[in-house]
Amino acid sequence: MPRSPSNPAPTVVHVIGGGLAGCEAAWQLARANLHVVLHEMRPERETEAHVTDTLAELVCSNSFRSDDAENNAVGLLHEEMRRAGSLILRAADKHQVPAGGALAVDREGFAAAVQAAIEAEPQIIVMREEVSSLPPPSIGPAIVATGPLTSPDFAEAIRDLTGEDGLAFFDAIAPIVHKGSIDLETAWFQSRYDKEGPGGDKAAYINCPLTKEQYDGFIAALLAAEKTEFKEWEGTPYFDGCLPIEVMAERGPETLRFGPMKPVGLTNPRAPQVKAHAIVQLRQDNALGTIYNMVGFQTKLTHGEQTRIFRTIPGLENAKFARLGGIHRNAFLNSPRLLDAGLRLKAAPHIRFAGQITGVEGYVESAAIGLLAGRFTAAELAGDDAAAPPGTTALGALLGHITGGGDAKTFQPMNVNFGLFPPLAEPVKKKERKPAMIARARADLARWLESPVPAVAE
Repeated sequence: MPRSPSNPAPTVVHVIGGGLAGCEAAWQLARANLHVVLHEMRPERETEAHVTDTLAELVCSNSFRSDDAENNAVGLLHEEMRRAGSLILRAADKHQVPAGGALAVDREGFAAAVQAAIEAEPQIIVMREEVSSLPPPSIGPAIVATGPLTSPDFAEAIRDLTGEDGLAFFDAIAPIVHKGSIDLETAWFQSRYDKEGPGGDKAAYINCPLTKEQYDGFIAALLAAEKTEFKEWEGTPYFDGCLPIEVMAERGPETLRFGPMKPVGLTNPRAPQVKAHAIVQLRQDNALGTIYNMVGFQTKLTHGEQTRIFRTIPGLENAKFARLGGIHRNAFLNSPRLLDAGLRLKAAPHIRFAGQITGVEGYVESAAIGLLAGRFTAAELAGDDAAAPPGTTALGALLGHITGGGDAKTFQPMNVNFGLFPPLAEPVKKKERKPAMIARARADLARWLESPVPAVAE
């Protein structure tokens, strides 16, 4: 039936990118009674890192990191997103797997749950097509959540409009091992410090111990091994939170012992009196518990070298790999210069950006910015000037960093952390500082959520 002034066409928001941020943004828009077209280029066009065409595929780790809202900023962000109705956290909670104090998920079950929710939502249409140019103002409001693996044509369109070029960093993927190929007579199950996770488990990780001689040999092998070369990306910086293990080894022989191979908080039950010099941890990667990923072992070693060197780790001598590690180039905006406080592109304010392309790092942070972009867009279309979450909250602190808090001259991707939060109004003892900041965040978030995003009338 034709639309008339009394029966206008529904407002449609185009969301470009079907990753965590795009799906979260689309979900928030649909909750506000808006019609959404979610554009995802896979399988029409693949990326360097994805292996499926499922929405919200996790391409690196399967961990959403700490779920401890009493001591950790990312755990607090989890809590805030749950309270704000996050689809991503709902799916993660439903498909969690043992991971000590972390929230890790069965990656296939998680992505399938997000896709099923999106496809079942009548307000959302999913279009499998590549978008190669920025949407014009005539199309209405849009959210760009193409992620760090933005296609070359679309990235070029962004550069043409913003003038930005060369803002990129490397990201790397850790190998995944079949559990049945791990020698559990050598390795053992234990979470660091026996910390209990969301599912009540205290033994969520498989631990492979190394003596000093084995560790020294492992480091020497890493340094001498053949690496994948990326001459066309020369000069692109790595993100410090996802350094390849061989790059960490180049920074000094003890670097890995104080990083992903630290032995603290772990005791071999077969030889409790023997202190391991270093330990490799593996974390469950699917609900069946049949595959485990090597924690912190992202790498640019060639596949042949990975197989050879990783099998020198005690317990992994006969390891069979479900997936070997890899590396790809991630791109991000200089958001403090390019975006306003509502995530709008200053050069084209009908477009908001969301997710990792804004310069946040991590699954949860990416989804959080998608959540905010969706809420901001919905409020704007309802004629309401949506307030940003207070900077005292995890959501607000993260948003503030990318929209002005970060220095545009030195801007780099950032995980949420308490260093982004404003100081307390009154000084407190050091041990009381974090609990006070968390209590303040919870109270301020509650006040923010008391003013829900208004639904857009048909």
